[in-house]
Amino acid sequence: MVEIEIDGKKVEVPPGSMVMDAANKLGTYIPHFCYHKKLSIAANCRMCLVEVEKAPKPLPACATPVTPNMIVRTHSDKAVQAQKSVMEFLLINHPLDCPICDQGGECQLQDLAVGYGKSESRYKEEKRVVAPKEAGPLISMEEMSRCIQCTRCVRFGQEVAGQMEFGMLGRGEHSEISTFVGKTVDSEVSGNMIDLCPVGALTSKPFRYSARPWELSRRKSVSPHDSLGSNLIVQVKGGKVMRVLPLENEAINECWLSDRDRFSYEALDNADRLTNPMIKQDGQWIDTDWQTALEYVAHGLRNIRHEHGAEHIAAVAAGGSTLEELHLLAKVARGLGSANIDFRLRQSDFALDEEVVPWLGMPVADISLLKRVLVIGSFLRKDHPLVATRLRAAAKAGAKLTIINGTAEENLIPTAKNITVLPSEWLAALSEIVVAVAAAKGVAAPAGFEAIQAGDVAKAIAATLVETGAELPGAILLGNAAAQHPQASKLHVAAQWIAEQTGAKFGYLLDAANSVGGYLAGAVAKPESAFASPKKAFVVLHAEPELDCANPQQARAALGAAEMVVVMSPFKHGLDYADVLLPVSPFSETSGTFVNAEARAQSFNGTVRPLGETRPAWKVLRVLGNLLSLPGFDFETSEQVRDDVLGKGVFDVSAKLNNIAKVPAVAATYGNAGSLERVTNVPIYYTDAIVRRSEPLQRTADANAPLVSLPKALAEQLGVKAGDSVKVTQGNGSAILVANVDPTLPANAVRVAAGHPAVASLGAMFGTINVEKAGEGK
Repeated sequence: MVEIEIDGKKVEVPPGSMVMDAANKLGTYIPHFCYHKKLSIAANCRMCLVEVEKAPKPLPACATPVTPNMIVRTHSDKAVQAQKSVMEFLLINHPLDCPICDQGGECQLQDLAVGYGKSESRYKEEKRVVAPKEAGPLISMEEMSRCIQCTRCVRFGQEVAGQMEFGMLGRGEHSEISTFVGKTVDSEVSGNMIDLCPVGALTSKPFRYSARPWELSRRKSVSPHDSLGSNLIVQVKGGKVMRVLPLENEAINECWLSDRDRFSYEALDNADRLTNPMIKQDGQWIDTDWQTALEYVAHGLRNIRHEHGAEHIAAVAAGGSTLEELHLLAKVARGLGSANIDFRLRQSDFALDEEVVPWLGMPVADISLLKRVLVIGSFLRKDHPLVATRLRAAAKAGAKLTIINGTAEENLIPTAKNITVLPSEWLAALSEIVVAVAAAKGVAAPAGFEAIQAGDVAKAIAATLVETGAELPGAILLGNAAAQHPQASKLHVAAQWIAEQTGAKFGYLLDAANSVGGYLAGAVAKPESAFASPKKAFVVLHAEPELDCANPQQARAALGAAEMVVVMSPFKHGLDYADVLLPVSPFSETSGTFVNAEARAQSFNGTVRPLGETRPAWKVLRVLGNLLSLPGFDFETSEQVRDDVLGKGVFDVSAKLNNIAKVPAVAATYGNAGSLERVTNVPIYYTDAIVRRSEPLQRTADANAPLVSLPKALAEQLGVKAGDSVKVTQGNGSAILVANVDPTLPANAVRVAAGHPAVASLGAMFGTINVEKAGEGK
């Protein structure tokens, strides 16, 4: 450690630290613009000039390394004069548009100009003007004349997002930040550049000119969109959510947010919002009151139980439902005598239900420290944007990352090995790694693996994974696609064996905000899809089954054949198959709890009043339980429901979870199947009902209609070029989509996304699929 003195106070910091780091440790504020604790040092704003004893001139605190017994003065006359001189230069060209600037009230330049700016400028010439630019639907670059060239946005793109989308053009007075010619900013974490901008040059396009920061109330919340559980600050004005910002939490989302978490709030006042209970009578939808609607539902469920038996009633929910909602939904189903309750709508293999309660298997923060990682079946950047930023940081620090997937998706992460094979061959790829690890460790491979021969790639991966030691922590992680795979249980057991032999952590990168909480709430039952066999009644909570299920055709057929379908949702959907629509609150209008991937239970309160006649779903289910005369529905607060599930005051539930299966590993070899096989991802802005209705997100490149991506050889065989229309057929449905040629796809792979209305007519997310040029075969 190196000891230095700052403003008369002694502090010790590690060798190689900068003066700014030492000042931060002491709590001494040094004015700055370009410095940010998560970004590399640029030292180009010079606002952090400080006096260092024996140095002939002031030095930048962000770029001056500490030396033993260094004496620093941050507020001496010399330091303050240097800082004021820098401020004068910064304000020479800055436009005097604070009264209309969106950044007013939270502007770093504005704040520091009060303390370090002069009352008038000595500069009388015309100010420079920078032409506005178009950066896409999320970031506004209309006032780039305000830019002070701190380059935070440029460095964020390169270092955190992994993608350089902003850069500096020109020199001297003509310097300006710009996108590449004709390009927009398409990163899934681009909104963080708005937060990083210390002036009003980059602003939020959806929020632009809608409110002043000091008019907004700030409320804490938790993101409902993925299993990370990012912490949010929801800013409210007049009972409406105006903006969402990150609440810094180093253990979870650091100081970042994904664009999905940041801009999904735009759906909360969408025209699709359901604000009154509705009942279908004679094919027509009519508004009704809550009492009538709930009595109608209770009466219908009783009749179906009486006439057909409780096994003909099913309850399904989206994984973004709160712990309290899932618990009460399960209590209603079981109270009626039904075991048909599930939230894992995209899962197709339930063989480990009795043994495994999946979770990440380690703290989220430890991902940044990993040195060897094997990820199976994950479109990392789009499935888990902020996990990808942590893995990117780990890889830059020397971690060796291997990915097994159905496509060589560009994750913008330095990757040691990419195994790109058909989904049906993922188990074969893992089997080779099992054998290679056994050989490298000098242990016997599991029974049944005797005939497996490890290839060179498997041996190289095994050599990486078997490196042991506390300084080389490793992890084997199963992604969304692996959990949804028809052979998920076999992939799990093979990956578990590798983790056990290599001393690596083992866990799941789960897909939904409450994928862990759903298990704790008991919202899992029969080891099959709730839509696998016909039912007479369905209660659907927060889900759009035709978009959210492993097999949309199967789900749609089951719903169409049911006598009664109750849809509980903030939005109007399912109008063709539903009988009752009940308006329930999105995350912003209800209190509740999400349990994230690392088993951290995070409770939150509603940030605004429910819209119209909307009610929190846990309250609706509580009343429904009472109308059905079921025991155990006397809760008065959501906290009481939470405590009923977790126990009072329990927020770490890892003791209730288990990734370890006791079944033996099963080997597989590469096949020679000639049929075409579907490779599926769920687009980042089609994962749930809220993001599907956020207009700014729906205008991004990631929300474009799905393409049909074909390997080059298959495209040539079919006579298809990029941009051609092709007919995709699966099961008893088909869709006309636009073709794309992807040379990184394995032979016979056909990549078609799920979760989008354009592909809702297709079948299972995995399995055989047919493609032909549109207009042929008719």
